[in-house]
Amino acid sequence: MTKKSAKGLVQIFTGEGKGKTTAALGMVLRAAGHGLKISIIFFIKGRSSQGEYKTLAALPNVKVASFGLRQFIHKNDVINPAEKAQAQAALVAAREDVTGGEFDLVVLDEINVAVDFRLLGVQEVLQLIKDKPPRVELILTGRNADKKLIEIADLVTEMGKIKHPFDKGVKARKGIEF
Repeated sequence: MTKKSAKGLVQIFTGEGKGKTTAALGMVLRAAGHGLKISIIFFIKGRSSQGEYKTLAALPNVKVASFGLRQFIHKNDVINPAEKAQAQAALVAAREDVTGGEFDLVVLDEINVAVDFRLLGVQEVLQLIKDKPPRVELILTGRNADKKLIEIADLVTEMGKIKHPFDKGVKARKGIEF
């Protein structure tokens, strides 16, 4: 992919199954191996203790930012103004990185959840996609991707859950799920 000739697409990884962030980060590793400049913005994850954050931040040409209050939130919770402000700050950072001309690939991790939980409006994300320069590859992850985002995307992959250890009460494991 050359910066001048490549057409950047919009990709969405969504669904109830495990692997959405993992798929996006696989693309990051591939892009980093080819010297592309990459921005990864984690929505609703706060100051991240996830293993991937530490590793990604150490890669050359990779910028990582994480937003959120680092607390578990549910879709039907009353919207916490501080959590909404974090999502808005993440969207501002995303807009800068998508439109600023510095990055070839931008990953917006869990942005679909931020929209689903009403921390962001779908119209704001649609506008960001419309404002994306043609050469920038944009990846949106998170379950429950809005139908309007799915319509505008070039590639949509739905991870389906057939079986998951969480259903048997197995907690998220350090180094495996986070």
